Amino acid sequence: MTSIEATSAGRATRRLNPTVARYLSAFRTPRGIIGVTVLGILVLAAVLAPVLFPGGYDQQSSAALTGPSAAHPFGLDEFGRDILTRSIYGLRIDLSLIFAAVPLSMALGMLLGLAGAISERLGEAVQRLFDVVVGFPGLLLGICLVAVLGPGWPALFLTILISGMPTAGRLARATWLSQQSREYVLAARVLGVPRRKVLTRHIVPNAMDSIVVNGSVWMVIGVYIEAGLSIVGLGVQPPTPSLGVLLNNGLRFVTQSPTYLIGPGLILLLLALAFSLIADALNEAVNR
Repeated sequence: MTSIEATSAGRATRRLNPTVARYLSAFRTPRGIIGVTVLGILVLAAVLAPVLFPGGYDQQSSAALTGPSAAHPFGLDEFGRDILTRSIYGLRIDLSLIFAAVPLSMALGMLLGLAGAISERLGEAVQRLFDVVVGFPGLLLGICLVAVLGPGWPALFLTILISGMPTAGRLARATWLSQQSREYVLAARVLGVPRRKVLTRHIVPNAMDSIVVNGSVWMVIGVYIEAGLSIVGLGVQPPTPSLGVLLNNGLRFVTQSPTYLIGPGLILLLLALAFSLIADALNEAVNR
């Protein structure tokens, strides 16, 4: 009886939302399981940081630039602050940037990419705007935004947001151009289905697969954009930590404390690896 109920529930889930079921199947693959597990541990640690480290990230001590120990697994920084604590709090900054900027970037990029469905001239104008944005590497775009807004979270957020929009927009436009001549779209038009419904029922669902995979890839890129800008001093400013800020500090004191870079570098690597594995799993599920 239990197996019959489980089978019925599985069939009901597939009938209700086959697209979501396909995405969820990606997380049952080895890559998906590992990626979600690693990301879940990192997110849980970041969320529970005030509970795990109630003293905060800016507690100083007389010791400075000491190596790893039982009390301080990643060692102490130049002000005697625990690097593990600062790394976990820095992870909160990185995750807030990625989870806020990347989904919004994909959504806005897709909407702008589908502008050609409303007006071909508008679609061409949007694509030329995307060409201008692509002409600016992420680091250069970040420098320009920092010059206007000043270094900090908002500049990093806008850099990731704007940098990711052209790819999502071009994927959406490519889907629109390839789907508008398909038989089911032509049939919908002949039957008098409004263009809005053609977009929402046919074009957008077909574009979602590539947008979802691209979004997971851009989460990896967003991690490195934050690190790259923070390493050159254009990210969040001390004493607020981020993984890039900690790497920047570690590079300045690498001769006095060679292990300074290990902690934040390891967390940055695990974060990028988790997003990469999830992107691979989603891509495999979509292509299947």
